[in-house]
Amino acid sequence: MTSLAPARLRPRDVARVGAAGLRARTSRVVMSALGIAIGIATMISVIGISASGQEQLLRQLDQLGTNLLRVEPGKALMGDPVKLHPDAALMVRRISGVTDASVTGTVDASVRRTDRIPKEDTGGLTVQATSLDLLSTLDGHMGAGRWFDEAIARQPAVVLGSVAAQRLGVGRTGVQVWVGDRWFAVTGILASMPLAPEIDRAALIGFPVAQERLGFDGHPTTVYERSSEESVEQVAGMLARTVSPERPYEIAVSRPSDALVARAAAAGTFTNLLLGLGAVALLVGGVGVANTMVISVLERRKEIGLRRALGATRGQIRIQFLTESLLLSALGGVAGLALGGLVTTGYALWQGWPPTVPAWVLAGAFAATLAVGAIAGIYPAIRASHLPPTVALASS
Repeated sequence: MTSLAPARLRPRDVARVGAAGLRARTSRVVMSALGIAIGIATMISVIGISASGQEQLLRQLDQLGTNLLRVEPGKALMGDPVKLHPDAALMVRRISGVTDASVTGTVDASVRRTDRIPKEDTGGLTVQATSLDLLSTLDGHMGAGRWFDEAIARQPAVVLGSVAAQRLGVGRTGVQVWVGDRWFAVTGILASMPLAPEIDRAALIGFPVAQERLGFDGHPTTVYERSSEESVEQVAGMLARTVSPERPYEIAVSRPSDALVARAAAAGTFTNLLLGLGAVALLVGGVGVANTMVISVLERRKEIGLRRALGATRGQIRIQFLTESLLLSALGGVAGLALGGLVTTGYALWQGWPPTVPAWVLAGAFAATLAVGAIAGIYPAIRASHLPPTVALASS
């Protein structure tokens, strides 16, 4: 007598049987899939927003360049104030590979909107004497008005950084501000300078008027230097000895672009925290899927018993419920991918960043969804497959 082998389920049949269980419990399926969707959306949006910010940073660095170096007085051994040589910019220009060098010097004066504001109320703003070529060295741009020339630099004229103009309430040129103990005409307002935020918070005046009318001693406090990309490291090692041959240890040399990279790294730490929260949300969603599948097994005992009585094997029962769990997770995963992509795109466009979601993130998130669905469905599938047909059919 020949024994009959159980029929094999084709992948299409497996998918149809698994989807039938989901269609019969729409509300519960939606709520379970929502947990998965929230977890995946959180992970996608966090990584996507971080990647968009990184892409914006790279574009910004490409535009601004990483070849700007800043030279400032450091600390003397005895604590005495350190001063740069008045010809520091000229000395720096003699270094091979240097293309531009400009200076600013801190003036002992405050800038205020009117002479009625107390002198101590500086608003965090400084007054800086500047060389005429500072704008080209920093690759800056005017937001309004004009930059200094030889004639304007000798007059009581001031160019405001973007933050300084905002804090002073100055939105156009032609008005006057109180610098030190006299009025200065605003001839220009700078656009923001990410590599020189100290310039954003400064009121800039020419060296001649600073010395003649505000008692400036002519010693610069900052030298900004541009060199070719391939010679940046070499130039950085020579700047201190060039500016102060006798005491190079009193000179501080820095690269402003490093601050942008450090800021991105600090933001990455916060991103990792949010990514962890997204993983927790995904785990909670997986627990919800497992709970849904366990309840589904309990409610469908007669269906399981009937299928077993008609010849379905334990393996086929396991495949049915495991497929159902995978489809449920995949449904939430697809919704999470779409939601995360929309959140990333919306936030990036709002910030003016290029929307960026790495392909590996999408693939990894979907793979994580299927892994959660498989893990969540293993126990309910095994429990269903071990249910005796007679007990299942007899249950009410």
